[in-house]
Amino acid sequence: MGKASKIKVGKQQRNVPLDEQLKEEVAARKARIKTRNRKDEDEMFVDEKLTKKILDQARKQQEDLEEEHGFQSSSTGGGKLKVPDIKLRLPGNAGASSDEEDDGDDGPEDNDTFYETIEVDEADEKALQLFMNENTQARRTLADIIMEKLKEHETEVATLFSDAGSVQMADLDPKVIEMYRGVKKVLSRYRSGKLPKAFKIIPALSNWEQVLYLTDPDSWSSAAMYQATRIFASNLKEKMAQRFYNLVLLPRIRDDIAEYKKLNYHLYQALRKALFKPGAFFKGIILPLCESGTCTLREAVIVGSVLSKNSVPMLHACAAMLKIAEMPYTGANSIFLRVLLDKKYTLPYRVIDAIVHHF
Repeated sequence: MGKASKIKVGKQQRNVPLDEQLKEEVAARKARIKTRNRKDEDEMFVDEKLTKKILDQARKQQEDLEEEHGFQSSSTGGGKLKVPDIKLRLPGNAGASSDEEDDGDDGPEDNDTFYETIEVDEADEKALQLFMNENTQARRTLADIIMEKLKEHETEVATLFSDAGSVQMADLDPKVIEMYRGVKKVLSRYRSGKLPKAFKIIPALSNWEQVLYLTDPDSWSSAAMYQATRIFASNLKEKMAQRFYNLVLLPRIRDDIAEYKKLNYHLYQALRKALFKPGAFFKGIILPLCESGTCTLREAVIVGSVLSKNSVPMLHACAAMLKIAEMPYTGANSIFLRVLLDKKYTLPYRVIDAIVHHF
């Protein structure tokens, strides 16, 4: 008789509650995660024979070097040289191999045998000088930089004008000096209202720089600087206005930005009024800022916003772009160039070539 076929368990129909069936399905879905702790087959070990060959080869190379340079170790006997203890990872008895390697080591190792003072003769020194940079700059410490900054600040406070030697110091009436000393006090506390008439006539004087120095522009309030910029921009010629912008307005703007990290509202309006003479504005403010090499990105963004918010004659803008493009590349210079390029003026070929070469 043939065997009766067995009924598989999975095919049997069982009356199991629904919740147990769901649990069995969830449990069946979870696959078994196998973790195999296998080592990399690529891991290689150095056997004992190869280790001994490596050490023998190292000894031979050291002997050759000693003979070539003409000196031998005094601490080693019979011309034998010592090799530092090299421990290599071995699959088996690593301790036994280290005993075989130290055949010639009878005593403690003297580290001084591996070092010697090297004397350089004149020929070697000349050869080394060929590889040295001839245009090396002297290294400055932080103290040197701080002292240099302090001296610069002292000179700025002591002399208002950078080219004070060009100012002709004529003899003034003591009454005039006393009057403008009083104007100085008014300007230092000025907020709004009318200015003294003695101050308004300064642009018409031949020695206006000398008289202006008596009022001490460094002590003016921001509102007084704005009113002074309006008066001097509208009454002075372009060259004289350029001197006022460069010697009075620009230092005050840079000091205010450096101290407060932003520009006072009245000083910002003074910059906008200075654009009344665009040639003097570029020659007295923009170009000196770029040429100084110390213009910060904050200063460039603030002054550049004045250019972007106001119209500038195309010829003056092109000339300024050409001058800036011929200067070395800095972040501040690129900001001014970008502001002027955003105006989308028709540029001469010479300006385009200079800008392409600059970038």
